[in-house]
Parts: sequence; C-alpha cells; structure tokens
Amino acid sequence: MRDALADQDPALIQDAAYDAEEYLRAEIAAHPDKSEADVLELIASTYGAPEEVAAAYRETEAKVKAALQSPPRPAAHVPSALRRFFSVYRDPRAYTSVFFMLLALATGILYFVIAVTGIALSLGLAALIIGIPVFLAFISIVRVISLGEGRLIEAMSGERMPRRPVHPGPKLGLWAGIGAMLKDSRTWTTLAYFILMLPLGIIYFVIATAGLAFGLTFTLAIPIEVLHHFDVIGASLQPAWLATAPVLIALNILGIIGLTALMHAARGIARVHARIAKRLLVTPG
Repeated sequence: MRDALADQDPALIQDAAYDAEEYLRAEIAAHPDKSEADVLELIASTYGAPEEVAAAYRETEAKVKAALQSPPRPAAHVPSALRRFFSVYRDPRAYTSVFFMLLALATGILYFVIAVTGIALSLGLAALIIGIPVFLAFISIVRVISLGEGRLIEAMSGERMPRRPVHPGPKLGLWAGIGAMLKDSRTWTTLAYFILMLPLGIIYFVIATAGLAFGLTFTLAIPIEVLHHFDVIGASLQPAWLATAPVLIALNILGIIGLTALMHAARGIARVHARIAKRLLVTPG
C-alpha cells in the first residue's frame, strides 16, 4: 500500500496504511483456522489489491481537495492589486489563522510542560520498575495529543494531516515495545515539536496581539471621537491635534491597512507552521 501511494501526501499514506493493517489483522484474527496464505488470498478478494485500493484513495482525496478549494474566478473579472489585498477578509482561513496564533501561547505552554515533565519523570524513574509504565503512558499521551494537534492544524490551514495514528502493529513484549518506541524517529520529532511550540507560540501571540492592538486602536479612532463628542465616553485622543479630522482619517486608514496586513501575515504563518508540523508529526511515507 505504501509503495502504491508513494507519490501521495505522507498524511494520506499514514491513513491508508493504518486502514490496511487494521483490516489485515482483523481478518487474521477472525480466521485462526486458516493459513496465512489463505487469509491473504481472502483479503485480496474482499479488501482489494493494493493498487486498486490506492486508486480509490487517490480518487477520494482528489474529490475532497476539489470540494475544499475556492471556485476559480472568471478571467474577465481578475481583481486589481488593491482588491486582492482586501479580499483576505473573505478567506475563512485568515480568521482561523489569527485565532491559532492567539491560541498558540496556551498550547505552547501546555505542550512544553507535558514534554519536559514527561521526559524528567521518565529519566528520573528509569532505575525503578515504575519508570517503565510512566514512559509508555507519557509517549502514548504525546501521540494522542499530536493527532489532535494535526486535526487543529488541518482545520486552520487546510494542510492535509493524518486522521488516524500510525498502527501499533503486532503486540510486542514489554522491552521490545520500549525499544520500538525509542527507535521510532516520530517519538523524538513529536517531542521536538512539543518543545518548539513554546517559543513559536510566544512569537505568534506577540505578532497577533500587537497587530490587533495597532489595527483596532487606529481603526476605532473615529468612532471613539464621535462617542466622546456626544459625551457617551470620556476618553479622547491626546494630544488634542490627534483628534483633528485629517489625522483621524489617516489613523483610520493606517488601522485598516494594519489589520489587513495582519490577516495576510497570519495566513502565511499558518501555512509555514503547517509544513513544520507535518515534517515533525507525520510519519514519512
């Protein structure tokens, strides 16, 4: 299955491999009286050959991508540069990207605490028998959280992420299972992502809050002065020359441009972050 989907997205390959292995092991368990060759022949006739199943996955993935893409604009109505600049407000992912940047600080702190605490406990208890279940539970929790993080990133950026985890494979002994976890590069890249999210979360949060503060403050300058003029609020821009009409209009324009630039920046940051997450969280195809 992996060979048949070698040219596809690693996230799709991970999902397809999980489905195939799950079906394979379920069929083997359901027919204990049959030899492995007989079970494989049965699976080939029911589940399908790898090439046939891979073709079905490709077709489904193409339909999903086509459904998620925005319809192309007619060539006769190609927007100007100014319209393209402000069209970002019609992109839902621009809003979800800003939300992700604001949320990144909280998730970054959470992931960093989980990673550092889990590593410290695992190393500190390594000499004791309790250290083994602590390590296994820690890695399992990290992998579950990373799967949820992938779904959040896909919803935020549109980047394809796995819907299913890597299949655990056959049951291994205790020490063999620990050895497999230690040898799995995804264990270490996922931990690296959890630790990396703290500095990235701080950067994202600062950019988002600074951009929103700048943009909203300047954009709302005129409404604030209008409310102050009718004694609805007591606040007013200081010094007084800032409250003049030309300055207020200039501040309003700067605020709108600042907010729009933040939306573009957030969308770009989200795309870059999604690629980083895919590199660290998804098993290579």
